[in-house]
Amino acid sequence: MIKNPGIERPFRRLRAQHLTLIVAFMALLAQPAAAGDTEGEKANAHLLQAEIELQRNQYKAASEEYRKAAELSDDIEIARQATRVSYSYGFNEDALSSAERWLELDEENDEALLYVAQLQLRNGDLRNSRRTFTRLLERGDEPVDERLVALIPFLSEEDPEDSDWLMRQLAKPFKDSASANYAAGVMALQAGDTDEARERAERAIELKADWVQPHLLYARSLLLGGDQDKAIDYTARMVGDDPDPDPEARLELAIMYLAAERDEDALSQVNQVLLEQPARTDALRLMAIINFRQEHLDAAWSDFQDLLSSGRYTMDALFYLARIADRRQEYDQAIALYSQVISGENAVAAQRRASGIMAEEGEPEEGLSHLTEFGETHPNYAIDMMQARAQLLASLERFPEALELYDQVVEYRPDSESVVLGQAELLLRMGELDEAIDAYRNAVKRWPDSAMSMNALGYTLADRTTEYKEAARLIEKALKLQPDSAAIIDSWGWVLYRQGEHERALVELQRAYDTLKDPEVAAHIVEVLWKLERLDEAKKVLDDAEVLFPENELLENIRERVFPETP
Repeated sequence: MIKNPGIERPFRRLRAQHLTLIVAFMALLAQPAAAGDTEGEKANAHLLQAEIELQRNQYKAASEEYRKAAELSDDIEIARQATRVSYSYGFNEDALSSAERWLELDEENDEALLYVAQLQLRNGDLRNSRRTFTRLLERGDEPVDERLVALIPFLSEEDPEDSDWLMRQLAKPFKDSASANYAAGVMALQAGDTDEARERAERAIELKADWVQPHLLYARSLLLGGDQDKAIDYTARMVGDDPDPDPEARLELAIMYLAAERDEDALSQVNQVLLEQPARTDALRLMAIINFRQEHLDAAWSDFQDLLSSGRYTMDALFYLARIADRRQEYDQAIALYSQVISGENAVAAQRRASGIMAEEGEPEEGLSHLTEFGETHPNYAIDMMQARAQLLASLERFPEALELYDQVVEYRPDSESVVLGQAELLLRMGELDEAIDAYRNAVKRWPDSAMSMNALGYTLADRTTEYKEAARLIEKALKLQPDSAAIIDSWGWVLYRQGEHERALVELQRAYDTLKDPEVAAHIVEVLWKLERLDEAKKVLDDAEVLFPENELLENIRERVFPETP
């Protein structure tokens, strides 16, 4: 399969730049050091070693070498580069150390100060982060309370609860500021505190009634607080009562209609916005997504092409165009489009799918190379691409290679729950049951309030052992934390089945399947119906599932076991 030149060319340029730097550093090191320049010589040696480690894809070692160079050098550019490299690869301790050195060398640099503030927050040093953010806010020409709104995108990248605490502290001196209350409300909503968000929105509305954003925040707090009808009614009245309604309110109402599966009502609001303001690309994007949801793929394709031509929401447009090509089984085009999704929330999923198509089309090495090259070309995603490669190797049943990669990913991301659980799942697939259970138990200890970890351990115990009481306890606790999770409901149904409570199990499994059409859930239902000797129903569920998931290995296995003589 032909590689996408959009990936290959920047990859070659990056490699060429690295080689040029190495040659330059080697020439520099070959020169005799001036008297008293020992520290500079050592710094250059660390820079050279950092570039060598990058060539080897040893990202952590490279980050450490850059940090050491920054510590020894008085060159601002070295500290800046060290900060950006470590930050890009997600090695936050090294990044913070280098950013602090950068700020020490260039005290008035706002970018360095922002890096320090954000990394302090990311590393859990909340009080110092608050002090550093306060310094940053006080440097601007605008009023401090208004600058709080500009912090929302930066804080949204971090832990929601920590960011919520920080924003509340920063907003404390500005109780009578609409901007400060709005900013604090947004962060409270992201942290799941809908009551605080609603109160903050109400206060901001009281202080500045004609500002639309606090009204929308109030409506979102109602929606996420579980009162969907009231949220829609509030936003609809905003639109209906205003002779010239703000397009933002219409689009917010459209999103709420989508959440309520009222797609036609949503489309009506979007069309009205486009009728009044044809150039609004946010409305065009939403219309394209609605058409995609409704399986109007030709219309969605046209909309996303228009969006791509506008130069706005480029990554979204490329991702959805790729998905449409994928659905049409136009795989070469899908790969080319997925490969261009180089940033945003869909970048990792896009590259995983591109590599997956390559593997499915008989080019697994091409898929693995694609992930490697993407990670090298886009350092922000380097570790994600390592994990994606491990998952692809596991799907190819190349387990030792997958485990070696996962060990490295865990070393780089020891505090990532999803990474730790992914490694445990791999051990389970390898047949290392005891090791997998130990890994799941460690995850539950490290994240005791995580429904995801508890469910993973509970389901494994129910499915692979006879420790049904412990499994039930874990899954019940997970279900209390996430009562609407189809995956956890399925686990609950499965542990009931394993305990012999077949009728209760069937109710729960069907409830899970109504929410999540998944082959594993379908297989569980078939298993329970078979045990209940309701064979006609079991066969119908299996037949229907095989239409949705053709050639699914799990469904094939249960057909061979339950209905060995049927096609």
